[in-house]
Amino acid sequence: MVYREGTRPNDEVAYFEMDLRLRNLERLDSRSVPLPHGTEVVTRVDRVVGERRVPQGTVGRVTKVDGDAIDVTVVGVGILQFARDELTPRRVGQALYAHRRAEAWDALKSCVVLETVVGSRAWGLADATSDEDRRGVFALPLPWTLGLVAAPEDLVSADGSATYWSTTKAAKQALRTDPNTLEMLFLPEATARDPIGEWMLEARDAFVSIEIYGTFGRYALGQLRRLEQGLRLAEHRTVVLDWLREDPERTLDALAKRLAEVSTRAAPSEADRIHLAKQYIKQLYRSMHDQGLLDANEFAALVRFARDKSADFELPRELRPKNAYNLVRLLATATRWLCEGTPTFAVAEPLRTRLLAIKRGEVALADVLAEADAMAPELEAARDASRLPRRPDVARIDVLLRRIGEELARRWITRAEGPFGKDAPPAPEAIWNE
Repeated sequence: MVYREGTRPNDEVAYFEMDLRLRNLERLDSRSVPLPHGTEVVTRVDRVVGERRVPQGTVGRVTKVDGDAIDVTVVGVGILQFARDELTPRRVGQALYAHRRAEAWDALKSCVVLETVVGSRAWGLADATSDEDRRGVFALPLPWTLGLVAAPEDLVSADGSATYWSTTKAAKQALRTDPNTLEMLFLPEATARDPIGEWMLEARDAFVSIEIYGTFGRYALGQLRRLEQGLRLAEHRTVVLDWLREDPERTLDALAKRLAEVSTRAAPSEADRIHLAKQYIKQLYRSMHDQGLLDANEFAALVRFARDKSADFELPRELRPKNAYNLVRLLATATRWLCEGTPTFAVAEPLRTRLLAIKRGEVALADVLAEADAMAPELEAARDASRLPRRPDVARIDVLLRRIGEELARRWITRAEGPFGKDAPPAPEAIWNE
């Protein structure tokens, strides 16, 4: 909601821009705002790695934060460490987002009412390299739900290992049978840190419906198909970069013609195949520029990258084996939940051994897809025979959210002990931006 200086139609009263954000963007110092895990950054100093100089202005991505020491992954170079004041966010919007995220975390982390450890540790698939990821729910003190400033719906730690949703957002996600939210609610280790969290656990059966067939099972099958397509495109990218590294003088048209010869993508004619290949190459360098991997949005930049950096280019995160193994796990979880009526997230043998092999990259993606396809009929049969309700119990969840709202109001008005009463964090204020 923003009012801008000027005169409204049929109104002689001047109005002014009102900033309802937590803090004005122009007041932020890009050299001091938090840099959460995954933030794209630009280096402000040179680094020397062996005999190679990594110049100021290099783009990288934050992969670890330890106080003032920040690890940054630079494609083609590896992991470099910088002090906080040696980095700035690549995009202005990232600075604002990071600042808001840090402020919300600091202010509301005491308001968490429910949490649990999720991911591979909860599934019995953890190894020595596995992180400890936490998910949960927080409640907003009454003053945060009033006034003009929109309250945060998510709390995320700086390293991304902990994420908490507001009670309302968690409920809406669970009503859509979101896998991450239902897992957080149904894991045996889910721990309530407040009576409000206990209420959510008591009502969790109301979120469950046969819709998990789609959000768990069919979703997993669809994502595996996208993974297959993405891997094929990634293989083309590797081929393109190899060709350019071998012959940097190769033109865009010549490169497209050669790619068309090896591509399996169907097209009405040879000219169409070459056109599609050319469009793919253009899409490739545009995408890599958007990711900060290329210094310009042009074919020449792709050539320079192939010549100087492509040897160490890693597989994109979304195409790594970890994603395939998790999707197969999700498919198996859906089938079992539909059959038995209750969820089991810990993976038993022999599926556990197979999933660990997929996670380690020991199973070809084609084999993973074949196994997933073989699981599809069982998923369909489980849906047809399932005794789960067709829809979640929205009336019961509506009562739950009203009960939570009334309890938060009671604690605030009576100044009860704790973060929802007399110790509640102050709500952000709306400010003028002149």
